[in-house]
Amino acid sequence: MSIIKDIDIQLIKKYDRPGPRYTSYPPAPAFSSSFTADDYLRSLKDNNTPEVDAEMSLYYHIPFCDTLCYFCGCNMLITHSRERISEYLQYLRREMELSAPYFKRNRRVGQLHWGGGTPSYLSPDEIRSLAASIKEHFSFSPDIEAGVEIDPRGLTFEHMQAFREYGFNRVSMGVQDFNPKVQEAVNRIQPEEITRDAVDWSRKLGFKSVNLDMIYGLPYQTLASFEDSLRKVVAISPERIAVFNFAHVPWLKSHQKLIDKNTLPPPEMKLEILKMTIELLTSSGYIYIGMDHFARPDDELAVAQKEKTLYRNFQGYSTHSGADLYAFGNSAISQFNHVYSQNYKSLKDYYDAIESRRFPVVLGYKMTEDDIIRQHVIMRLMCDMELNKRDVERKAGINFDEYFAAALPKLDEFIQDNLLKLTNDKIIITDMGRLVVRNIAMVFDAYLERMMKEKPIFSRTV
Repeated sequence: MSIIKDIDIQLIKKYDRPGPRYTSYPPAPAFSSSFTADDYLRSLKDNNTPEVDAEMSLYYHIPFCDTLCYFCGCNMLITHSRERISEYLQYLRREMELSAPYFKRNRRVGQLHWGGGTPSYLSPDEIRSLAASIKEHFSFSPDIEAGVEIDPRGLTFEHMQAFREYGFNRVSMGVQDFNPKVQEAVNRIQPEEITRDAVDWSRKLGFKSVNLDMIYGLPYQTLASFEDSLRKVVAISPERIAVFNFAHVPWLKSHQKLIDKNTLPPPEMKLEILKMTIELLTSSGYIYIGMDHFARPDDELAVAQKEKTLYRNFQGYSTHSGADLYAFGNSAISQFNHVYSQNYKSLKDYYDAIESRRFPVVLGYKMTEDDIIRQHVIMRLMCDMELNKRDVERKAGINFDEYFAAALPKLDEFIQDNLLKLTNDKIIITDMGRLVVRNIAMVFDAYLERMMKEKPIFSRTV
């Protein structure tokens, strides 16, 4: 296990620039409205022929929240109307009914995830009802990995019981920061006690894994205050910890204008917080998976990375590499058969499509052969922290150095800064290079230069 210390702040600062998170390649801004519901249907049929038996991954988007967190970058809606939530759940079921005839019943679901929004904003009865509907349409693997995002605020033991009854075995919850002043500034009042209660309930009910989300770069955060919050999280001892860089993008998320930019920690302090976070968590026994994720050495994420079976999709790092991802709900993104497909974001457009018995597809993308090769390269760099060039050559039928002749010289600065090692056969990212893995992956992105000329669309890489 590597303990990462003595991080060079100035070196990392050099690479702090906008860039994709590579939950997909090409990145989502490359998706186009020229990909239609008919294209989705054709791909769905092609991917569910009798000879296809690949495992499936399902995602359900529950967009509703009780209160507005000013930092939020998700596709969410604030409502106190239970009727509005009930209506949405009806359309979610109808979307499943549209898809169900095209899925072979013997195809197993190995991974299930509910995100949002706030899935735990559903009532316990609504949780049970939606989960039962999913089980009507799909067959689950006995060892399914089923995760749900919850908000400890307003959560009850019965909510957790309802999730557990229907097979959920992983839970992820937002903490962001335990400091009351920070919580007040971002409109998320969440005392430490209710977070501990939610974790305790998860353990009592037999959830296999707990993930806690933190965010650095929020208003009034200091190095000392965030370290205090982080030590409290370590004391709770979750299996996984995610520490995200706050992306202040008020031009994309207008509610972020409610945050006074003068209260945000300056860039230099954010880097100091990042340095402290990585050093503290790795010295506390967590493996730095990469980017913003940390896991205990025996957690499936850490094991998958060691065994080179780690994967990335729209939920972040995943242990189910290559599973076809089918997503339901407004704004949800599917990924299968070298196709990406995104649903309408607005509820009206989403509902109108389903009323017309059309798949609610607004954007999508069909990958080219070049995309498939580059996706593999970027995926392995992001997940394994190394790339075997000969494996790529065998898989794609190319000469790696010739194919990427324009990209390889761009690795030189990473090599000079000891962030990367290049051999005849491998590209190897060093422990320090994990901090800039997005930058390294960007070297192999064929779309980035064009996208960067457009309006700001990416968060910063560090």
